[in-house]
Amino acid sequence: MTTCVVVKKNYEVAIASDSLVTFGDTRLSHAYEVNEKIFQVGESYITLAGTAAHFPVMRKLLTEMGEECKLRNREEVFETYSKVHEILKEKYFLNTKEDEDDPYESSQITSLIANPYGIFGVYSYREVFSFDRFWGIGSGRNFALGAMYAVYERAESARDVAEIGVRAGAEFDKSSSGPFRIYSFPMK
Repeated sequence: MTTCVVVKKNYEVAIASDSLVTFGDTRLSHAYEVNEKIFQVGESYITLAGTAAHFPVMRKLLTEMGEECKLRNREEVFETYSKVHEILKEKYFLNTKEDEDDPYESSQITSLIANPYGIFGVYSYREVFSFDRFWGIGSGRNFALGAMYAVYERAESARDVAEIGVRAGAEFDKSSSGPFRIYSFPMK
């Protein structure tokens, strides 16, 4: 799995991730492949949790959307990811089935977005959240959330909080490991 976080503090935004990929009990560390879990589309940085198959598909899909890929607010993120869902089904043969009682088709994606306009989370039924302080996804998220909560008020910057989050995730989650990728920038 992974540890990925987004943070907003003092008009700064940060996004961070670990770099470990796992296949069941097998670990594919950075020493064997450069595992980039954060990719840039326009002004936005995006990371995902879940199957590694999502990364090349989402990177290609969102980039090819061009001007239709709008991620500046909660509504734009919802509209963009709704279009993404259609494309995933038609072009990439997404398996939308999770449980029989699901209210909607699943996109099978958990994603974080950071850009100069804010920090957002998208879940499998296209639920979109706009966070005020921080959030995390992946198997190390609970460790990251606890660490970020503990330091948020006294930390100097969003970048510092994000780094502490991914480090805590990697310290305690067996499916997360460095090196870490951290991007930070001012809000608009």
